[in-house]
Amino acid sequence: MNRRETLGIAVIGTGRMGADHVRRIDRVISGARVAAVVDIDRGRAEAVAAGVDGCTAYGDADEAMASADVDAVLVASSGAAHEEALLAAFARDLPVLCEKPLTPDAASALRVMEAEVALGHRLVQVGFMRRYDTEYVRLKALLGTGQLGRPLMLHNRHRNVASPPFFTSSMLITDSVAHEVDVTRWLLGHEISAVTVLCPSSSSGAPGGLRDPQFVVLETDGGALSDVEIFVNCGFGYQVQAEAVCERGTARIGDGHELVTNMAGRWGGTIPQDWTERFAQAYDDEVQAWVDATRRGEVTGPSAWDGYAAAAVCEAGVRALETGGRVEVALAERPGLYGAGV
Repeated sequence: MNRRETLGIAVIGTGRMGADHVRRIDRVISGARVAAVVDIDRGRAEAVAAGVDGCTAYGDADEAMASADVDAVLVASSGAAHEEALLAAFARDLPVLCEKPLTPDAASALRVMEAEVALGHRLVQVGFMRRYDTEYVRLKALLGTGQLGRPLMLHNRHRNVASPPFFTSSMLITDSVAHEVDVTRWLLGHEISAVTVLCPSSSSGAPGGLRDPQFVVLETDGGALSDVEIFVNCGFGYQVQAEAVCERGTARIGDGHELVTNMAGRWGGTIPQDWTERFAQAYDDEVQAWVDATRRGEVTGPSAWDGYAAAAVCEAGVRALETGGRVEVALAERPGLYGAGV
């Protein structure tokens, strides 16, 4: 797979996520440029393209991928549109960084994975950006040394200031806990085998009918437990924290203590207000790593299998939420293309 020295990228979707990636590629990372932007709202795509030298706006992803200027694709459109965009990229053998979810459900994710397997080589990196966050990387490395012993439990907290007006109770699982599903698999090296969702009385800050917060318990095939407090209307800030409890010690990340002030008889710090602030570095490093690998003719990072596994776990989680019971996760056989490790 030979790519030109400066990678021409088509960014599909120019909403908040896509526009931020356009900015990142154009102004932050090296080795790539935004060759095309795509949106079903052609006017929005044109507005984004106007701020980038040499960038062409399209209303159709297939048309953009056919351009001689495009060497790779970054998919940042709504999840429902991912399968079509991914299959179009496969047809042209274009590497893809696909924002999570790979697709919104396990069946479509399995179709994408099978299509990639039929090609005989990987093209997709899924955008689970926490794998590139400095704190998560350090925790993964520490667990890998074995100093703390075997991981027994992983405690996760995921809090947002407020949920968007369209957010549903199941989206707390599919759009938020999906990240903890991936980091649980990645940090522990286990597949998730069952999900239970418990709900306290909803917060008075949650919109009517929204079951928020939720407490999610993930069982793994390695005998560990991972729990997730997901609270998307906490009101005070954006917090993502994790604590690994192992046989000989514990390790915690996400406390956000880089700067602590002492003044006027008080001490304290600040809490990020959204993901663009908390994970800015992780997104930068993720996209840079993808560009670097693509220029080398390689595909690294979270795979289509990781995207499929997350979708299957989230589907089980939604059923657990709806039924109030424990739901086992059914996974297809893992293709050899994706190796043996999580």
